Amino acid sequence: MGFDAVIFDMDGVLVDSETCWMESRVDYAAGLGKAWTLDDQHAVMGRNTVEWAAGMRERLALGDVPLDSIIEPVRAGVVRRLEAHLPLLPGALEAVQTAASRYPVALASGSPTLVIDTVMRLSGLEHVFEVKVYGDDIARGKPAPDIYFEAARQLNARPAHCIGIEDSANGLRALHAAGMASIAVPSPGFSLPPDVLALAGRVLPSLEFFSLALLKGFGRCEG
Repeated sequence: MGFDAVIFDMDGVLVDSETCWMESRVDYAAGLGKAWTLDDQHAVMGRNTVEWAAGMRERLALGDVPLDSIIEPVRAGVVRRLEAHLPLLPGALEAVQTAASRYPVALASGSPTLVIDTVMRLSGLEHVFEVKVYGDDIARGKPAPDIYFEAARQLNARPAHCIGIEDSANGLRALHAAGMASIAVPSPGFSLPPDVLALAGRVLPSLEFFSLALLKGFGRCEG
């Protein structure tokens, strides 16, 4: 039997928002006289709101500063940038619409709810996804598989018969842990190490190369 559903990540897959997150975190850290690096960014990519804020607090050595004091300014900076210019990635809208023409489709994103809703509203994709799973509603973020299990549950699909599309190391590890097939589409400017790319069934330079034929090329699912 073939795939039951296709599940998309958002940041770095549909929109080039990883740049927005990076810039917002750099600004936040600079305001404290600190630096936020590319290694720091990689460490928190794909995680849910509480986890990435805790990661920032740890990596910036902020002691016991309340997480909300990190979340609010960083999230506001991202939303401000998205509303000024929604950086849709090449082929993103078409890929979701193409997948939806054949399969149930879901969004599984660790971004804050406000950020997800902003992107869905501005892109019009809120009307295409059958299911949207918010990282704020999932206790354990990526690389834990929980958000993908929940997306499959809401789609009434079997995890082993789902395929996920991710850009980050944490996201690809989450798909692997969920037992799902995966397509890696590395976010512009954020390359992935070979051991992470090896987890993906396919690696695409962009969603412009996504097609139903590509999904069929994975072969028939077992079980």
